Formats: sequence, structure tokens, C-alpha cells
Amino acid sequence: MASKVYFGNLRTSAQTGNLLSKLRRMVETAGIGNIDFKDKYVAIKIHFGEYGNMAYIRPNYAAVIVDVIKKLGGKPFLTDSNTLYTGSRSNAVDHLNTANVNGFNRIVTGCDVIIADGLKGTEERAVNVGGKYCEAPLIGSAIADADIVISMNHFKGHEQAGFGGALKNLGMGSGSVAGKKEMHSTAQPRIEASNCIGCGICADNCRHGALEIVDGLACINYENCVGCGQCVALCPNQAALPGSTESSKILNYKIDEYAKAVLKDKPNFHISFIMNVSPECDCWAHNDAAIVPDLGIACSFDPVALDQACADMVNAAPVLSTTNVLHDKEQHSCSCGCQDAHHHHQDDKFRMMHPDTDWKAGLDYAEQLGLGTCSYELVRID
Repeated sequence: MASKVYFGNLRTSAQTGNLLSKLRRMVETAGIGNIDFKDKYVAIKIHFGEYGNMAYIRPNYAAVIVDVIKKLGGKPFLTDSNTLYTGSRSNAVDHLNTANVNGFNRIVTGCDVIIADGLKGTEERAVNVGGKYCEAPLIGSAIADADIVISMNHFKGHEQAGFGGALKNLGMGSGSVAGKKEMHSTAQPRIEASNCIGCGICADNCRHGALEIVDGLACINYENCVGCGQCVALCPNQAALPGSTESSKILNYKIDEYAKAVLKDKPNFHISFIMNVSPECDCWAHNDAAIVPDLGIACSFDPVALDQACADMVNAAPVLSTTNVLHDKEQHSCSCGCQDAHHHHQDDKFRMMHPDTDWKAGLDYAEQLGLGTCSYELVRID
């Protein structure tokens, strides 16, 4: 049976109201009020934005959801877990400061920010889901201890998973630092020597000391590498690449099992913002130009259907002339050995940008886990 995904474009008028009122109308029409929020702790899982990356969701939108939950009797808080790599969110002190700088604070949003896995990323709960890849995912304690989970997701490309949406925000984003290591453990990258110019950007930014420049080429020490993907994102010459399509599949499978742990026995609802659809993860201190126009906001009780709908809308949208990413990636070797990624993935912008990834495998596995269905009915909200 198809799940309902509610979608509103970004058109507004004096008669229909602004985007904030449209968001409120969307989630209320979708049935968020059917959740019993009375006196419940509500984790609003969101990405606060790496300092310098401007593609994060505006805190004004979070304020709307906070207000909706409060009026339904809930006790909301905004939350995310610390990162595995170097950056402005790798510990709670820096993470809170970054959230505040980007406007995620009580003054703007109407609720507090709690870093789910504590000061150094060690406050976690093992949630047994009997997963094939992760039997008991390690979830940030504030998220694991919450009664209800609401996810607010910036939909965009991702250099290891294909794209990042509701499932990645829930699974990877809620894992503690140890949990993120578990998810990334089979996602170790490789160096394409013919593309490497020995610039040292990867080595300078590797938190785990896994990269060094030897005889003018980057070399990975796999004993130290945790597979976080920072080198893949930062390399300016496509020399650091995902290990294989198989590693992308397994990463997505692990993300799904972590998402299952996050949502286990909890009412949940999910909102995705298909805006600033940048080609890579929000976790880096920069963001490239969007690949498609801003499309709108979608929401659903089903995170799988929501991700599928968002992917379909992005793939159906025209490519912006202001980005060169898709054109840059057209002639890039696939894991099958073919040099023409465009030939294989011309209808899939995410595979064109990141040919060694397989986002569809992640959605299929999430469906198998009972997280939702890839079949959806799109309900448009004016």
C-alpha cells in the first residue's frame, strides 16, 4: 500500500500566507496532530549546519515545528549527535556554539538545543534491533531516551550514500561517535593515483591521521582510517574516491539499521526541505552551488516514501546552469569499469555525481526492515 507524502512548492501569496504558515498547514494536514504529544519528550532531529556551510535549514522553519508541538502539549528540543571528523561539531562545546551562530537557540526557535551524545560523543544507548550489519546500534542518549522523534531533513547529494535525506539524518545523524565509526567501518576510500597532485588537503584535514603524502601522492593508512569520507569530500581532483559501490550499499544498509533503532517503539514524523540541493554532504565547511532549483517542502509519517519522493522530484527537475558538478562528473569511471557515468546514470543525478554510490539499495533495504515503503502517493498542498 502506498504511503502519503505531502508536498508544497515554494509559491506563496497574500491570500495563501507565507512559507512558515504553509509549513504549519502542511504538517497539520498530514496529521501530525494524531500523535499524542501530551507531556512527551520530543526529539527534533536536525542538522545545525557546519560553520561556513550555508545550505542548512533555516531555524525559522524549526520554530514553526516547535510551536506546533508545544501547542499539542509536547516538550520539544532540537538535537543532533557529534561528528566523526574534524569540524565545528565534533564536540558539544563547539557544536552548541555552531548551532547558536546559525540561529538554533531558544530566542529564535523557542526551545533548547541538546547534543544527543554528550560532550565527547560517548553518551549513547545500545538499541537492539537484531540487524544483519549492526545488531545493537549505538544511538545518542538524548535521542534514544526521547518519547517521540520528528526529523527535519535537508535533502541533498552525498558522496558516500548517494543522497542524504530522512533516513541518513535519522541513522547516521543520531549515531554516537562510536556508532558513526561502526557505520563507516566498511566505507574506506581509495586513492586514484592518476588524479592525485599531492596537494595535501586530505592529509591536513584527516582527524584520524590516516593520510600522508608520500613521493607526491596521497597514501591511506587503513589501520587508522575510519571511513568518514572527509577526504572524498575535500579532494579537489577526484583522487580520493569511495571504495566501491558495494561499500556504499553496506553503508546505506547500516544507516537503515541505525534509523530503525532510532524509531523503535516511538511515534515519528518526517519533514524534508528540497532546497539548496547541494551535491555533497552538509558536514563540510563549504557547500557547492545547488544542482536543481529549490523545489519545496515534503512531509510524511513514512521516511522511506519521503526519501523516494524527494529523489524522484530532484531527478525530474532541470539542472541549473550555475552548477558544473553534473557536467564535471559525466566522464568519471564507474565501478563496472566503464568510463562514461553519464551513459549509465543519465536519469539519476545522484549516480551521475557519485557513480560509486547506490542510494536505491538503501531504500530497498529500509523497506525490507519495515521502515516504510518506496511506493507513495503525492498529495499537493497549495
